[in-house]
Amino acid sequence: MNLSIVIPAFNESESLNELHEWISKVVKRMNIIYEIIIIDDGSSDDSWSEIKKITKKDNKTSAIRFSRNFGKSQALHAGFRISKGNIIITLDADLQDSPNEIPNLYNRIISEKLDIISGWKKRRYDSLILKNIPSKIFNYAARKASGINLNDFNSGLKVYKKEVIKSIELYGEMHRYIPLLAANKGYTKIGEQIIKHQKRKFGYSKFGFSRFINGLLDLITLIFLKRFGRRPMHFFGLWGIILVFIGLVFSAYIGFDKLFLNKDSRMIAQRPEFYIALATMILGGQLFVAGFLGELINGRHRNNNQYSISESINVNEIIK
Repeated sequence: MNLSIVIPAFNESESLNELHEWISKVVKRMNIIYEIIIIDDGSSDDSWSEIKKITKKDNKTSAIRFSRNFGKSQALHAGFRISKGNIIITLDADLQDSPNEIPNLYNRIISEKLDIISGWKKRRYDSLILKNIPSKIFNYAARKASGINLNDFNSGLKVYKKEVIKSIELYGEMHRYIPLLAANKGYTKIGEQIIKHQKRKFGYSKFGFSRFINGLLDLITLIFLKRFGRRPMHFFGLWGIILVFIGLVFSAYIGFDKLFLNKDSRMIAQRPEFYIALATMILGGQLFVAGFLGELINGRHRNNNQYSISESINVNEIIK
């Protein structure tokens, strides 16, 4: 299998048939073996009915339906699990990503031997205040924090080698950080390509301003996991030692002062230094416990799916 096209969809019934016909028209001209995978992320409209119609007329298309909305990361994870292509392309179902970009992306990742190519919507047809400006701020922060020079981490149009997407685990809302997750696994040949962004033809955007706040929080999580994910005690233990040491220093000071310097001074428990010492040692102990728990959880980690599949069409592999 040369190419898998993975499409997460949530309440996009009006655009699915047009998108499928457009993709099929483009990919058939490439003369390659391909498949199209559509994941219905718990849509409440007629998306699944449209998907069933599509799969009836095209046996190259398979589909998965979630029991409820689990999010884009989980939809992509399910699509990646069943994909068979050596190259995987993802694009959104809202027709704002142009399937005409597929041939260039496919040929470039092979010819330049890249691991990932991320689309860059340099010219956007979104709200300036609600999406464009927050997106620029978010992408700037992501570039600086991750060290990966991409202009559009949020782009739904990306292309991957099979080895890349099979090596990473998506969870939470980490789909925008697949390049960073891949780089952490050693796949650092990451390119970027300017793509055409189109005005939304049907429906409305499913993402509000909150996604940028969540994205920044996810970025902080990933940076932490990159440095300390395998050894959480290195982080929590270090700060635990520092706080316990501060507590011991204050304890030694007030004890020495009371015993030898100012024997007639206030009781130790009445001095503010006592509470500083007590608080820092308690916090230090708690950080040690957090570090031990992190090590235990890390050692017993299991990559369980965070979604439930209610139906599937043309899917041979059972996702457990």
